[in-house]
Amino acid sequence: MATLLRLLGRRLAALPFMLLGVTIMVFIVLSVIPADRATAVLGENASEEAKDAFREDRGLNDSLLVQFLRYLGGVVRLDFGFTNPPEESVASKIASAFPVTLQLTLLGILLAVFLALVLGVTSALYRDRWPDQAIRVFSIAAIATPSFWLAILLIQWFALPAGSIFPTGGLDWADQYGFVGWMYSMALPALALGLPVSASLIRVVRTSMVEELDRDYVRTAIGNGVPYRTVVARNVLRNALVTPVTVLGLRIGYLLGGAVVIEKIFNLNGMGDLIIVGLNTSDTNLVQGAVLTIAVAFVVVNILVDVLYVLINPRIRTV
Repeated sequence: MATLLRLLGRRLAALPFMLLGVTIMVFIVLSVIPADRATAVLGENASEEAKDAFREDRGLNDSLLVQFLRYLGGVVRLDFGFTNPPEESVASKIASAFPVTLQLTLLGILLAVFLALVLGVTSALYRDRWPDQAIRVFSIAAIATPSFWLAILLIQWFALPAGSIFPTGGLDWADQYGFVGWMYSMALPALALGLPVSASLIRVVRTSMVEELDRDYVRTAIGNGVPYRTVVARNVLRNALVTPVTVLGLRIGYLLGGAVVIEKIFNLNGMGDLIIVGLNTSDTNLVQGAVLTIAVAFVVVNILVDVLYVLINPRIRTV
């Protein structure tokens, strides 16, 4: 418990600095984009006087430092400004879109973890036999499959024929049929997002399991009469999960970024829709708010993964 509290304290102490760094990076990257917000809002036929008045009203003529300090003050208050006309609060749009991205990402994680555990453990227990060879082929094929291409294939195979039970029109079924409709709406997007990630985790789980199965304590326990299944379930599996959990933390960013693309393919009104709309309309406030929210979510999830790492591996005493 002391180790866990020290880890959590250090991560929370570093969290403000990490968020500040993320905020600076997002602001700088979007500030150098060669897009004129005044032209995007008022149109190319607007007069220069109108554009100058717009820039002055929005503070776009101020130095980057002044603009960043103003933006940082808004971020601290969870105020990301307003979108291009018709003006709407960026925070309110994020509040309605982020839960969709979060739901899709969590489903993708659950699917990836489930497949990785089942297939990775099976592959290790039957190493160099036909189940192991079949799972290896599957994992290699899944790793080589881009999420967006898999999403298109899933739509062609399961969503396009008349009478298909898998919709591609967003979350309309969730509004009509509740949880069941939500599951049907999220099934194909979660599969497209989670399958490539599960493939890489399968290889990691298999390797970790094989290394643990070859350790002396496994042979000693079996020699003392402990059932093989008991040794695998209580000792080998827990010890073998340390490395996969670390890899999963690194893949969270891929899942969040992939969710942005998958959302557009399946017409889910999540953060991906906000980012693309913001880029198409040169809406800097909208893009900054959406990207910053995703980046913060990635940082927070990785802190949770670090905590989970310690819980799984209590032998760690230095964090």
